Amino acid sequence: MNSPGNTPGAARDLHAALVYALDTGEPLVNETFAKGNVQRRVTGSYAPFEMPIHDARARAAADPAAFSLDQNGFTLMPHATQVADFFDPLQLRDIYYPEVIALVKQVIGASRVVVFDHTLRSGNEQQRQQQLLREPVFTVHNDYTEWSGPQRVRELLPDEAEALLQRRFAIIQVWRAVAQPIIANPLALADARSLASDDLIISERRYPDRIGQTYRMRHNPAHRWYYYPQMQRHEALVFKVYDSLTDGRARFTPHTSFADPDTPTGAPPRQSIEVRTLAFF
Repeated sequence: MNSPGNTPGAARDLHAALVYALDTGEPLVNETFAKGNVQRRVTGSYAPFEMPIHDARARAAADPAAFSLDQNGFTLMPHATQVADFFDPLQLRDIYYPEVIALVKQVIGASRVVVFDHTLRSGNEQQRQQQLLREPVFTVHNDYTEWSGPQRVRELLPDEAEALLQRRFAIIQVWRAVAQPIIANPLALADARSLASDDLIISERRYPDRIGQTYRMRHNPAHRWYYYPQMQRHEALVFKVYDSLTDGRARFTPHTSFADPDTPTGAPPRQSIEVRTLAFF
């Protein structure tokens, strides 16, 4: 295991516990409620499994073509933002959403991109309570399923949905640090090429106004995990959680926060934002 004191530029691969679902036959349900959907109830059985997590930053430095949305399901992009305060909803709507739309068009080549949601997360419980923020998610998951991907288009764009669903579309998420670099609880992503279809378990996702689906994951030692150490505010992690094409390209990208065993004492709590988009071609 490498540590923060290693030679600059050296790969910081590590081992950490990732929490997978156990397929016991018990229904998996994830429910959010209360103001801001900040409270959560979860049913089902889960367990931690020690997994190697590879330093994607070091690999991309050695080979700039190492990671792409269609091959692996994710890529890290340099992405300066004009947003001064990510907790200001007007700045998100007027500045950040257009920035994200331009970025997703650039990365995946979509002709139209629609931002439909964002989530601010904090590792600080007091801040979460004061600002109605969500916590980092510590279970391996993918945000959409074979059913809920198209269903989201029908819910968001009902008048256009059936015509849009005749062509390729994808759901792309953009994740970044909102202030300080991400030191505690970084995000790990599974290389889509290491997944098997049997790894995916449907989990019901309940909101106050609708019911959706996500995938939870069975443990599979073949999963190949990556993370980007110390993500900065001027970087954006772009990853794909649904693609309607079934031609062998990445379609789902399971991901999870994790406790980096080398996190220094006193590291600032993680603050991050993820924006969800529909990409049409």
